[in-house]
Amino acid sequence: MTTGGVITFHGLTTQDPAMRALFRIVEKVAREDVPVLVRGETGAGKELVAHAIHALSPRAAGPFRAINCAALPATLLESELFGHARGAFTGAVKDTPGHFQAAHGGTLLLDEVAELPLEVQAKLLRVVETRTVLPVGGRDPIPVDVRIVSATHRALRQEVEAGRFRADLMYRLRVIPVFLPALRERPGDVAVLVRRFIAEANPRSRRRIDDVAPAALAALEAHDWPGNVRELKNALAYAYAIGDGPVLQLDDLPPEIARPDGSGDAPDAARADEAAALRAALEAHGGSRDRAAAALGVSRVTLWRRMKKLGVTP
Repeated sequence: MTTGGVITFHGLTTQDPAMRALFRIVEKVAREDVPVLVRGETGAGKELVAHAIHALSPRAAGPFRAINCAALPATLLESELFGHARGAFTGAVKDTPGHFQAAHGGTLLLDEVAELPLEVQAKLLRVVETRTVLPVGGRDPIPVDVRIVSATHRALRQEVEAGRFRADLMYRLRVIPVFLPALRERPGDVAVLVRRFIAEANPRSRRRIDDVAPAALAALEAHDWPGNVRELKNALAYAYAIGDGPVLQLDDLPPEIARPDGSGDAPDAARADEAAALRAALEAHGGSRDRAAAALGVSRVTLWRRMKKLGVTP
């Protein structure tokens, strides 16, 4: 859909030429039934791109499944991907299909694929090569017909060079690479997205926003958005909760956006609450900053900045 130069494409909204070019690439790529690797920063919209590839493909009538490879330990991840047989481990009381079987005839998104443990990478390679899965504890391979779309914020070639990712698997998954621009690379989209998110939030929020103060919009456009579109959406959710009245004001925005020089630091109680939330996220994810950042809906860089500012150590 196009409105006044603004395009909405499968949930992605833009007026930027680079994003328009991306949409044209996605339309072409979708028709080719081969693996796609979507590269983009955290919060930029990689899953929306994967959904678009599925929706525009011959597999659109089939299922779309997604799994975050960074969110689970290796043992559980293997079971989630490939399924498990009855009796494979304590609590496995019946044969349970994994995501590959659930996505049969459709598309499977492997989000944050660079975080896959090496032992799971080896088993994934076998699935890609044989088009069959062997459930944990199973004996007989099960045929699967799945298109794999992978997504990552890391450069897989660098991960291969560092010994963290198998080269043979990279070549299997990176048949067609697609690159999603970061929000800071398309600053003209900030105002466009602000208008969209306000229109979506007004009907379901306590507060109704009809306008954005020039100072608030200037601060939003000046921010570098390390967490990309997700961070922008979270900033507006903050503004709805904190502020009042029909005009979004500068002071309604999170301190790191409204006062990037630190002159508007949050009160001590709020700082303590934020520090506690950071520590809890890190503890819940075994000290992994990548996983903690994903759980908090921010980029790894944003998490690091907040940790440094608040004196939080892993």
